[in-house]
Amino acid sequence: MASQKIIPTKNLLLDALSDKSRLAFLGQCELVHFNLAQVIYEAGEPITYVYFPLQSIVSLVNPVDKNAGMEVALIGNEGMLGITLMLESKLAPFRAIVQGAGSTLRIEAKQFLEELKKCPELELRLKRYICVSFSQLVQMTVCNRFHVVEERLARLLLMIYDRKESVTFKITQQLLAQMLGVRRVGVSKAATSLKQKALITYNRGYMDIHDLAGLEASSCICYQTDKQTYNAMLEMYDDTAPLQQSH
Repeated sequence: MASQKIIPTKNLLLDALSDKSRLAFLGQCELVHFNLAQVIYEAGEPITYVYFPLQSIVSLVNPVDKNAGMEVALIGNEGMLGITLMLESKLAPFRAIVQGAGSTLRIEAKQFLEELKKCPELELRLKRYICVSFSQLVQMTVCNRFHVVEERLARLLLMIYDRKESVTFKITQQLLAQMLGVRRVGVSKAATSLKQKALITYNRGYMDIHDLAGLEASSCICYQTDKQTYNAMLEMYDDTAPLQQSH
């Protein structure tokens, strides 16, 4: 990965900090680029860097065997990778694979822990993010068990939109199948149904969302639940505006 000196952040966790705290932390970071399908961590590997996505999107996958796994979280500019370091766990609990190429900030794990000691404001906000992550992990488990593929696909596309801030993005049906933990034919059927409702089109690996409100209506309740959990926990004791906006 090529790297260069830092530019202003678009990561919501960092942007919520005071100017002084944010600038001090950014001074220890560098800007890097993630490529589509790039593996950032393998489950059980040491966490050498902590990442704060700006434009990239990363799936956390719980491996089942060498060829299969289930997505347990989707992280973009609302979050970070490597949060378990704060729990004194130095090994990655999940496989982290890039589902949306783009820029991210990174900081060495050791330096990250040093910065937490210097900045109580950052430490508090990231502790709240741990709570958010746990809640969303449970919600994802419930969603995978009780909701049909079409609802889950609609939810996933909305989550990608929120993080990319674009109604057009590149993604393959194979990647969608991996993220949802279903066979490709299941994704194809669900995508066809959403297309027939004039909510999306899909052609040559590119997804276009045409009706965000309609897609949200077709999604399971987990989409709004996740957003409400994020806002409620991250705004605790804050006087700032919501970190994520509903459509």
